[in-house]
Amino acid sequence: MGSDTDVVVVGGGSTGCGIVRDLALRGVDATLVERGNLTHGTTGRMHGLLHSGGRYAVSDQESAAECIAENRVLREIASHCVEMTGGLFVQLPGDADEYFEEKLAGCRACGIPAEVLTGEEAREMEPYLTRDVERAIRVPDGAIDPFRLCVANAADAEAHGARIETHAEVTDVLVDDGRVTGVEVHHESGPGKRSHHEPGATERITAEHVVNATGAWAGQLGAMAGVEVEVRPSKGVMTVMNTRQVDTVVNRCRPKGDADIVVPHETACILGTTDEEVEDPDDYPEEQWEVDAMIDTLSELVPILTEARTLRSFWGVRPLYEPPDTGTTDPTDITRQFFLLDHAERDSLEGMTSIVGGKLTTYRLMAEGITNHVCEKLGIEGSCRTAEQPLPGSEDFSVLRDYMEEFGLRSPVGRRSTERLGSMADDVLKTDGPNPVICTCEAVTRAELDHAITDAGTDLNATRIRTRASMGNCQGGFCAHRMAALLHPEYDEATTRTALDELYEERWKGQRHALWGEQLSQAMLTHALHATTMNRDRDPAASGEEIEYDRFDAGPPTPEATADGGRAGAHDETGNEEDERGD
Repeated sequence: MGSDTDVVVVGGGSTGCGIVRDLALRGVDATLVERGNLTHGTTGRMHGLLHSGGRYAVSDQESAAECIAENRVLREIASHCVEMTGGLFVQLPGDADEYFEEKLAGCRACGIPAEVLTGEEAREMEPYLTRDVERAIRVPDGAIDPFRLCVANAADAEAHGARIETHAEVTDVLVDDGRVTGVEVHHESGPGKRSHHEPGATERITAEHVVNATGAWAGQLGAMAGVEVEVRPSKGVMTVMNTRQVDTVVNRCRPKGDADIVVPHETACILGTTDEEVEDPDDYPEEQWEVDAMIDTLSELVPILTEARTLRSFWGVRPLYEPPDTGTTDPTDITRQFFLLDHAERDSLEGMTSIVGGKLTTYRLMAEGITNHVCEKLGIEGSCRTAEQPLPGSEDFSVLRDYMEEFGLRSPVGRRSTERLGSMADDVLKTDGPNPVICTCEAVTRAELDHAITDAGTDLNATRIRTRASMGNCQGGFCAHRMAALLHPEYDEATTRTALDELYEERWKGQRHALWGEQLSQAMLTHALHATTMNRDRDPAASGEEIEYDRFDAGPPTPEATADGGRAGAHDETGNEEDERGD
């Protein structure tokens, strides 16, 4: 099987999705391939911070200036993905006054609005901050949903003619006479939306240009083409708490260090993070001490964290890059700027460009830069529109006001639904039939899930990242099976069962490092519900063997079925009780 396109983008994170959207808006025939779901890599494993640039205002002012500029852009074009929480850089006793003043001056030098608050004013904003707060700097940090952002970019790209293929792993980069001519991919279940139990297929996609937007995996794809991309993967742990202990992004105001930020995100808080180089972005230790250190250290900022329930932890890998011979040894010192690597100029290999470094907040700027480069290479004219054209769902955010009463959703359910869907709420939520809540933790209704399944197929994890269903306190314990039930009758029982198992396993992975206190009780309750009440650990339907249904229910008692020959309490066909003596 083969196909042709102008540009292949490899990588379905924020940068790849931004690139394929920009290409499509300029009229370029583009195909994106991703080995997992969208956001499968680094993008889906970050703390959700929309940077103001404050974190880089001392150490990396060029990155800081990029962040505040893109922060303002994303508030406009991706409003349904963004919550402007504001941010605080908090000074505690022992934190250097000199660094606080450097931070303040750096923010102002980079054009980042910055206001000094007293400790008392900071605690008025965030009552759970430690009483030891001396002062704070307020900046325009925010929270951004990376899943919603990537899906919106991919959807807009598709609407403008692009092709999006998930679960399509690149197995080879095609090179002919010193030029990259395309890629070979393996589709897990055939091209198109995923359907479990469908046979896989291999496809050769030829292209005029290939963009390597695989982030921490850029070196692996480069090696397939015979070039070296010196990415330095750096892992970081994030820990998810069960509620929002703060409603503002809280940063510790001190030089680089681990465990220095709390990000309110949807119904939870995410604690971050560490910074440790790893050899392989797919294979690195995930250790309990990292989670413990995260909670212990950040409890100095927000003491109530010691009493809070931990839902799950996850690790992500940053795609850090610095030019050769720079010689930085500490990953926290590596710039967060992005780099465009033209392999024709750099390695005498035509037809391929890599983009490395950067961060989610600057994804759109990164995409604009590489799309300009590719269009110039291909002789295609067209200006970038992504800084002005809203993403699907953000075209008219007044929907939050207009639709509450219309849908009968004057409730937290209605607010959450319209926040997620934005201007798409009208198309999704207007239904003729009942629209019950399927995921009670995240207030996700059947209509929203049905809409997501239309794009995701049987991939319930793809449905999850589109809706947040199963991402709340129960981690899918109460709703995973309800989500799977929505696949029927379009998909058969075996396919539905496999989809449920995959979702359940994915939700379990992140809980392994949170099994204490209330979360241990929650995990045991979930196990009891699924393994015992629903018999999923011993379900004969999962064995593939033919089920003898008569063994479960043989109907009313018969003489042959009772231990005493069917005489005791038996009835004749007229309904009269027979004499036990038989005479």
